[in-house]
Amino acid sequence: MQIPKIIIAIDGYSSTGKSTLAKMVAREFSLLYLDSGALYRGVTLFAQENGLIDADSNIDVPALTEAMKTLDLHFGFTEEGSRTFIGERCIEKEIRGMKVSSQVSPISAVAEVRAFVDERLHEFGKSGGIVMDGRDIGSTVFPQAEIKIFLTASEEVRAQRRYDEMVMKGGNPDMEAVRKNLRERDYIDSHREVSPLRRAADAFVLDNSGMTMGEELAWVRGLIQGKLGLLD
Repeated sequence: MQIPKIIIAIDGYSSTGKSTLAKMVAREFSLLYLDSGALYRGVTLFAQENGLIDADSNIDVPALTEAMKTLDLHFGFTEEGSRTFIGERCIEKEIRGMKVSSQVSPISAVAEVRAFVDERLHEFGKSGGIVMDGRDIGSTVFPQAEIKIFLTASEEVRAQRRYDEMVMKGGNPDMEAVRKNLRERDYIDSHREVSPLRRAADAFVLDNSGMTMGEELAWVRGLIQGKLGLLD
């Protein structure tokens, strides 16, 4: 199915499968996939490696703000899709670990960090034809997006997905620690002062707790057809 160069925003809680769905949709409709969360994770890794956040998640905001002025954090595109880089260094593996996951929400709550990331996302979105997932894409970053989806799933399903993902990438996670991290991130993301996680008023809600990836993609296809008046 051919579709115009629209923006599709996919928001939702941690480990609802936002990135997986966004990648499938991008492939299906020949759109560019961008993972906004990867940029927040990149800033978190940068802060950790440069001593700008401590073990208790206390952030040196003035120093971080100054350091970000020269931070070359960007996406690189390969046959496998987009990858996250600092300069020429691919940081995709490091930003998916529990160490970064445990502090990405506090970093994401910093207004200066959100402004830094939003500026880069807006640059990518100027020409349209993208699928982007995150926490505030439809509500804040691209409120003009033609299609907005808010993903949700049960905590049990989300924890298992996150656990399986970390094991697949060679980690040895503790399930209770994974659950705790999800709850903490949900609370911080939903209660931060700047761009809190919330469903945009015109977003369509999809609870994918018991759905296969094929069923999710079929749901999105139907949504696009109905919203844009398209036929196969």
